[in-house]
Amino acid sequence: MQGHLDRLTSVDAGFLHLEEGGARMHIGALGVFSGPAPSIEAFRGHIDARLPRLPRYRQRVQEMPLGTGRPVWVEDVHFDLGFHVRHTALPGPGGERELLNLVDRVLGQRLDRSKPLWEMWLVEGLAKVAGVDQWALVAKTHHAMVDGVSGVDLMSVLFDLTPDVQDEPPPAWSPRPTPGAADLLTTGALGLVRNVATLAGQGVGLARHPQEAVRTTIGKVTALADAAKPLIAAAPKTPFNAKPGPHRRVAIVETDLADYKLVKASSGGATVNDVVLAAVAGALGRFLGDRGVAVEGLSLRACVPVSLRPDSKRGALGNEIAIMNASLPVGLADPSARLAAVRAAMEDLKSSKQAEGAKVLTSLENALPPAMLARASRLGFSSRLYNLLVTNVPGPQFPIYLLGRQLEELVPLAFLAPEHQLAVAVMSYCGHVTYGLIADADAVPDLDVLAEHLRGALSELVATAR
Repeated sequence: MQGHLDRLTSVDAGFLHLEEGGARMHIGALGVFSGPAPSIEAFRGHIDARLPRLPRYRQRVQEMPLGTGRPVWVEDVHFDLGFHVRHTALPGPGGERELLNLVDRVLGQRLDRSKPLWEMWLVEGLAKVAGVDQWALVAKTHHAMVDGVSGVDLMSVLFDLTPDVQDEPPPAWSPRPTPGAADLLTTGALGLVRNVATLAGQGVGLARHPQEAVRTTIGKVTALADAAKPLIAAAPKTPFNAKPGPHRRVAIVETDLADYKLVKASSGGATVNDVVLAAVAGALGRFLGDRGVAVEGLSLRACVPVSLRPDSKRGALGNEIAIMNASLPVGLADPSARLAAVRAAMEDLKSSKQAEGAKVLTSLENALPPAMLARASRLGFSSRLYNLLVTNVPGPQFPIYLLGRQLEELVPLAFLAPEHQLAVAVMSYCGHVTYGLIADADAVPDLDVLAEHLRGALSELVATAR
């Protein structure tokens, strides 16, 4: 029998279950670099040299026979780097629209489940800026492999802090054989026994220490109650809470981090994330108004992933997140009032035990059989709980390089869950805050209008601060 097989966590497996219909559960990024593009051979050689530090990128998902548990990660005996690292060029004139047309197509395609769940595209043909060549990198990775924070940590593996780093030749790699049905059944049975033993062990511990048991139980019940609050009152209906189709549209909004710090300093206590959410709320209010939705007094509900990853696990793959639901006061036209409302809502959210409750739910999900886990995953990402995803991940505030070329622009790209047609990802890098807007191309063909509203909402906040 093979050694220990690495099972997907309940959160990781949940992202696989959510991928149905037009939903695509991969996250990605668009990077634009200055300088001439590297050759595809040099680019693949660079990725190959770094793969020993990214073992998951040579592993695929192996389903368990007879539904005996969550899938496991196994090494792909047919791994082909050329399948995952691809090469293309834009048609003329090679501007932002041509680049985003390519990104739209790449994000709309589902990853092949029989192979490691990632792709990278080296993109040539970008128009020069001030006489300087440019090229781009489009990357997508299934959310079962990474969350936003671990995705940023991966930059430390693929990127360098200086332009003159030379790759060492990669060591020879030989995949371990795929486990047979007997090994997988044994792993599944052991997993079921381990789940029962864990639950039983917790029960014994509670019986031995009844006073501590009461305190622990009360704490967990309180946390679960906070986590369940969004289920009591459903999120309001919007035109964007329907099943997404297979096509995607992406828009980019690039802003200055200094503007957020200015608004933060003048607000008397708001965070940069509060300013982000206030700008998103203002833009959504106008965008919904354009579509004839009555927004006065309306608050949408945003799914805001919160990292639970300790420093000891920085750089590890997999998901260590809890889902929290934040209020977006889209019906408040006054920017100061809207920021104050967001700040108050986020402070209330932080003082609640919603994240702790989500963590308790995750630990319970780890013991669920696959069919029940699939239902729980769909419930957790249903439109009853939230209207859209808004994820904000801090990136490095210094230049980083790939094959000696400086990364000039970094655009985060989120996913569309089964009942959502719009999502917003935000990332800061080197003094900029960049929004990656993604939508169902057929349901939201005017995504560029939302991008303009976002620029306007931020400008109002800055003008008020000044």
